[in-house]
Amino acid sequence: MPPKSSWYSAAPPADPLSQGDIILDCPVAGWATGPVELGDDLAVGEELLARVELVSADLIVMTQACDLEQSHVEDVILCPHQRLENYQAAWEAEMRSKAQSPTTRSWRRHCDDIRDGFVWNMVFLNAGQADGVQTEHRVVDFHYIYTVPRVFVESLVRLRNVPRLRLTSPYLENVSQSFARYFMRVGLPTPVARVWS
Repeated sequence: MPPKSSWYSAAPPADPLSQGDIILDCPVAGWATGPVELGDDLAVGEELLARVELVSADLIVMTQACDLEQSHVEDVILCPHQRLENYQAAWEAEMRSKAQSPTTRSWRRHCDDIRDGFVWNMVFLNAGQADGVQTEHRVVDFHYIYTVPRVFVESLVRLRNVPRLRLTSPYLENVSQSFARYFMRVGLPTPVARVWS
């Protein structure tokens, strides 16, 4: 078991949902990739329903804690994360698909880039444990975002009746800042002209 980590606290099942909660194996719905061809009105519902994919994912709550505490939201924003070793296997496969050879050095450099904030859509979660609940290093990917009814997630947590990890400050704010930084990027088609010397 990893040593107790300052990154996490353990939230009991009865605790209200909060930002930074780690929800494992959460069922979510997504859309199948590819174009949709809609015919007459009767077929629209069937076509759309056929495009829905149900998956189970490890997620982190990204909705602001204050919005959850004040009941300002009915839906919760969640982003997926995966174990570092699973991400490494997928990364190596992608490198090979691009005719590149993944090396220990290139993997280390890629991980350093994620840790240092140069890979905009990703952030690391440290390994750690709190009150017997533990996790290994994980990679959060902001490319994928799920919106799930709050009552669904809260009832799932209560039904499972096991404690969950929750990010603590300042690690919670760091992940939130990384999420915001990913979405606030702005590329200008014409930069400010350099008139200074």
